[in-house]
Amino acid sequence: MAPRSLWLPLCLLFSCLVALQTAHALHFYLDSNEIRCFIEELPTDTVVEGHYRALEWNEKEQTYLINEELGILVEVDEMETNHAVVKTRGPPDSRFTFTSHEAGDHSICLSTNYSSSWFGPQAHIRLYLDIVVGAAKPDVEQDRTHISEIASKVRELNLKLEDVRREQQYQREREADFRNLSEATNSKAVWYSVLQIVALLATCAWQLRHLKRFFEDRKMR
Repeated sequence: MAPRSLWLPLCLLFSCLVALQTAHALHFYLDSNEIRCFIEELPTDTVVEGHYRALEWNEKEQTYLINEELGILVEVDEMETNHAVVKTRGPPDSRFTFTSHEAGDHSICLSTNYSSSWFGPQAHIRLYLDIVVGAAKPDVEQDRTHISEIASKVRELNLKLEDVRREQQYQREREADFRNLSEATNSKAVWYSVLQIVALLATCAWQLRHLKRFFEDRKMR
């Protein structure tokens, strides 16, 4: 067992370690067109990671459920300078991360992408929020996974684009072959018509010459 003289330094050390990383986990309720804000006093260059999960009230099931059409708007501003640090919209279950550039109070505001009127139905949201301030680091693996998914989609689009280009090239080649065949057929048709005309003229000339000799023979008799 540690001597009593060591308890005070150990307690102070534990307090410092806790101060380096603080977590705030809570849940609250949110309606359409409602914005809920929280104030966090942050030192300079402090990493803050937030994880939220929003459930929407389902009248049919009579419980709160995940709705993929629900979007959560996250806005983080430096209150002293009104500088927007984060402004993004994510799915009902997601994370956001930012780093404070200036020391001071930061407002973290959350709202939904729903809009409602006085006479229209309102969506009721139960939102779970977990904020880690201090030693937390961005979820690098999640970012890498997201980038890998984007790269995979880009590759798929490139493959589809190559298929479209090959199909267009094939169509152009077919059109060129058809055009060449049409031109060759038209050329043969023109030469055939010329030959028919020449044969017709030759036949007419032979018949005229034959008739001329026939009439000359008749006159001589």
